[in-house]
Amino acid sequence: MKRILLGIFAALLAWGSGSAYADEMVLGGGDVVKISVFGNPDLTVETRVSEAGFITMPLVGQVPVAGLSAAAAEANIATMLERGGFVKKPQVNLLITALTSQQVSVLGQVTRAGRYPIDGRRSVLDLLALAGGIGPDGGDVVTVIRKRDGKVRKEQVDTAVLMKNADMTSNFDVQGGDIIFVERAPRFYIYGEVQKPGMLRLERQMTVLQALSAGGGLTPRGTERGLRVKRRDEQGKLQIVSVKGDDLLLPDDVVYVKESLF
Repeated sequence: MKRILLGIFAALLAWGSGSAYADEMVLGGGDVVKISVFGNPDLTVETRVSEAGFITMPLVGQVPVAGLSAAAAEANIATMLERGGFVKKPQVNLLITALTSQQVSVLGQVTRAGRYPIDGRRSVLDLLALAGGIGPDGGDVVTVIRKRDGKVRKEQVDTAVLMKNADMTSNFDVQGGDIIFVERAPRFYIYGEVQKPGMLRLERQMTVLQALSAGGGLTPRGTERGLRVKRRDEQGKLQIVSVKGDDLLLPDDVVYVKESLF
């Protein structure tokens, strides 16, 4: 249910933000644009931005547009047309028909992993919504890899805390080239005298008793006495820890349920 609500909420954010910030899209190599000049149908052209960041217009030739918004590119084209004496006070309209330069990769445990264009201002939740939301095996913490000012940074967004507190400050905007990665949810293992031994999802603040419940409960021969957990320490060395029912489990813990002697 939590992930369904997250998907619905993020989808509403995506719907609301796309149109409001469409004018803020930045052009880059590979984008396809359609340009028209009012009253001059012969200047209408649909072209692709070169990898060098230029488009080719009739009369004026190459026009630099990389890194510009649609409005800024329109002004640039209009200036070149007017300065060249081709059109007086030109009214230029530029429409982005295919946005390929500004894409964000959404990977890991999402419904539809892939690369998604960002048509305006988009947040982490917006991109998760476009990717169909976090999958059933996905964890709550999302990692975002961003490159800003030539430096690569890794940031994390805890979607569970974000939704619980309705605090959108951590739902920051993404840019082209960012990578969003949803890791697999933490797991624990349980075996011995339980009904459903195997690998199970580790929920937050999960106790040993809750783990026994997730494992289907004890078999008729099982006992809660003498519960053991195999756990690796910070150096990776395996340790065997005696636990009680209200003790918390850690990721990758292995719970062993003994057989009752009576």
